[in-house]
Amino acid sequence: MTGAAAGIVAASCCLVEAGAQPAAGKARRTVTVGGRRVKTVDIHSHCAVPEALALMRLPAGSSARWDSPQLVIGPDRLHVMDEQGIDVEALSINPFWYAAERDLARQIIQLQNQKLSALCAAYPDRFVAFASVALQHPDLAAQQLEDGKKLGLRGAAIGGNVNGEELSSRRFDPFWAKAEELGAPIFIHPQGIPELQKRFQGNGYLSNVIGNPLETTIALSHLIFDGTLDRFPGLKICAAHGGGYLPSYAARSDHGCATSPPDCAPTPLKKHPSEYLRQLYFDSLVFTPEALRHLVAECGASQIVMGTDWPFPWTTTAVDHILNTPGLSADERRGMLGGTASKLLGINPNQS
Repeated sequence: MTGAAAGIVAASCCLVEAGAQPAAGKARRTVTVGGRRVKTVDIHSHCAVPEALALMRLPAGSSARWDSPQLVIGPDRLHVMDEQGIDVEALSINPFWYAAERDLARQIIQLQNQKLSALCAAYPDRFVAFASVALQHPDLAAQQLEDGKKLGLRGAAIGGNVNGEELSSRRFDPFWAKAEELGAPIFIHPQGIPELQKRFQGNGYLSNVIGNPLETTIALSHLIFDGTLDRFPGLKICAAHGGGYLPSYAARSDHGCATSPPDCAPTPLKKHPSEYLRQLYFDSLVFTPEALRHLVAECGASQIVMGTDWPFPWTTTAVDHILNTPGLSADERRGMLGGTASKLLGINPNQS
């Protein structure tokens, strides 16, 4: 998905009406590995609540790039899931509310989380959702995470920064402490890097193609080097887009402090920086078999979950991407397709 501003405009959708079903005559693809049925889970799938956009006075349906039907959770979404072999989508909403004052942020989050909860309750075999949280107000976000869990939501989705402030800021420790206490998975999706917009101008959609992976790389690096993952070792963090560039060049992080000690804190990390990749989770949206093989080599197959970024058309072959990548065992494929995400999100992997 694009950065925060574009995501705001694009996010004009309606939640599915009760009783809506996929178009008749369309077979639901089932996925098997080694003769065993696999319940597939897409951890990276977008939607929005138009009433929440209205609270922020943001126009719905005014984007020339993404028209409103693409974010509708309705029969068309279910049909696409069936066609692609996606059994369950874990829905998330990219934060557009980080500039909201406390009372407005509270209203937006309450509305969104209630709507998401209702949708998941109506279609428990097809949808789960990450709660929204107002991370600009960390104590409120911690409470919203807990309230979201009570609504049946499975964790929280957050941006890669909060109004330019790094997620590793000690100001956010109350939120991280609550996430660790609850065992709640936190899905990090980049918001773009506004300060680099001048460099991103021109051809190539660079604000997203380069900007989004770069922001994730920066966010994760701060969580490692600023000690957040040492302070809260039980966190379950999942990064979109394969974790950006960090897994591809993590070994350089291991050499940074030795190369320039003045640029590092006097208190050493508890592990080599690259070792923290083994306690993070990453979606599989890295496009090629070689890229997925390398992600597995750096992070471990147990840390990879399937992601599509639906409805943004980066890929329609997330299932086949995992099935066709050479060198993976049957158990590794099953875990990446849905087993690992099912454990993270509390989904029964055997329930059809």
